[in-house]
Amino acid sequence: MAARPRVGVLSLQGDVREHARVLADLGADVELVRRPFELAAVEGLVIPGGESSVMDKLSRAFGMQQPVREAIAAGMPVYGTCAGLIMLADRITDGIEGQDTFGGLDVTVRRNAFGSQVDSFETDLDVPVLGEPPVHAVFIRAPSVEQTGEGVETLAALDDGRVVAVRSGALLGTSFHPEVTGEHRFHRLFLDTVRSA
Repeated sequence: MAARPRVGVLSLQGDVREHARVLADLGADVELVRRPFELAAVEGLVIPGGESSVMDKLSRAFGMQQPVREAIAAGMPVYGTCAGLIMLADRITDGIEGQDTFGGLDVTVRRNAFGSQVDSFETDLDVPVLGEPPVHAVFIRAPSVEQTGEGVETLAALDDGRVVAVRSGALLGTSFHPEVTGEHRFHRLFLDTVRSA
């Protein structure tokens, strides 16, 4: 594989540009992915934050739900932030009626676990896999991981024990938005996974 991995950002809805900018700054060739043929051309995928129920509907409307599921099942590295974490989860609590996910990550997530937009907050998190300094994390209508299955590694949790970053094989998920704070280490970790996949 070339030194510059070709990665996609799922561009149906959400903070697509922010992720694309971080990935490009880290040396990736970035494609905006809306169609199955665009997904087929990349080696890894980022699912951005946004509104998970809207993302679910649009993924079906654009014929992307099944191709993304198949890519995950085939081992494509995928990183989901906030709504992207919800889309990777096998199970959701308090989803809207009929809401579906891509799945692949053996976790149960709670949507809007910390309240509404006005309850957004920032905090510093210890993430041993990333080393020092702590990660400055921004939570905006964020989910939390309520349960993790076998083989799912907890990368970060809040002081109250709520899990907010997980990894399982080639899948990575965070409840928060590193792309908006200048925190690039999660994206670097994702790109390392793409390079070694």
